[in-house]
Amino acid sequence: MERLTLADAPPGAPPPGPPNQPPMMMPPPGPPGPPSVPQLPPQMFTTAAQLLDLTDKKLMIALRDGRKLIGVLRSWDQFGNLVLQDTIERLFVNTKGQALWADIERGLFLVRGENVSLLGEIDLDKDDYIPEPYKQAPVEQVFALKKTEDVEKRRLDKRRNKKLADHGFEGEHSGEAIL
Repeated sequence: MERLTLADAPPGAPPPGPPNQPPMMMPPPGPPGPPSVPQLPPQMFTTAAQLLDLTDKKLMIALRDGRKLIGVLRSWDQFGNLVLQDTIERLFVNTKGQALWADIERGLFLVRGENVSLLGEIDLDKDDYIPEPYKQAPVEQVFALKKTEDVEKRRLDKRRNKKLADHGFEGEHSGEAIL
């Protein structure tokens, strides 16, 4: 990534003249207009301002708790909090040889920035593509299977943490809380 500053010429601009010689000024062809304001290239933003290019586009967001949201980004703030419109939550479940998915309508959705793990624009040409083994199913069926899958995962995590504790390791969320 190239490091650009405000003093750098914009891409496609003619190179500046020699440093000790004033630049050649040509009179403007029409009436004088407002002075041009230098614009920062998009790659210079390293904060929530990068979301500017994604405003009003359809995004997929993976949250820290594993949920996947799809919606149109309407607004955001300096903390990375997002407002999504026409949001759906997409559930995927792969248990007992069944690979199923379903969408739950969520409408207008506010996502706290610290909960976002991954965010990306959806290619509208491939929007309806679902990977091969997955089949669409009723929301109730997928939701019930997802709950059973989550219970089983918690049971396995608890068992794993117990085995780790037997060998002298601390599992997640088992340490002392110092307030």
